[in-house]
Amino acid sequence: MKYLAIVGTNADVSTNRMLLQFMQKHFASDVDIELCEIKALPAFYEPEGEEVPETVVELSKKIIDADGVIIATPEYDHAIPAVLKSALEWISYTSQALTDKPVLIVGASHGVLGSSRAQAHLRQILDSPELAARIMPSSEFLLGKSQEAFDYAGKLKYPDKLAELNEVFREFLLFTKITTELLAEKAVIKKDKKYTWQE
Repeated sequence: MKYLAIVGTNADVSTNRMLLQFMQKHFASDVDIELCEIKALPAFYEPEGEEVPETVVELSKKIIDADGVIIATPEYDHAIPAVLKSALEWISYTSQALTDKPVLIVGASHGVLGSSRAQAHLRQILDSPELAARIMPSSEFLLGKSQEAFDYAGKLKYPDKLAELNEVFREFLLFTKITTELLAEKAVIKKDKKYTWQE
């Protein structure tokens, strides 16, 4: 399987980016994870006609081609960063590429709460009709005190958090498989369904 991991910040130095980079290496034997930066995306605006920035088109294509999406978000004032909100607005306004896409939310913060409020905020946004992502339920990975969490090689140092991340990721692999099968079955049922006026 192939996952797209979105770095939900425009900061040059970010422990959320470090978390995704660690996941990319740590789970390399299970899945291909491509890191995706959103720093180059323009702030959302309603384009004239059907003109969409090329960077938005590229992001949409990467999401569509992926089996699932991982989003790492920091927490700014109890919410997700503006750059991440803007990226999601582009997707909802244009391609709606996240519709029915399996999504795992993770987050790191310098404090002890590990972006918990931002993750709740992000869940609410992804559940909106224009995005309609398939968010893995009852699961979140919160990495607090993230400035101290990685060693010089970029490996996660906290044994309890590593075990938690392993479990969450195993669940996401299964969630992705089940969701894909469910949607395929749904498409078959929808295709074969006949209404009374068709019989």
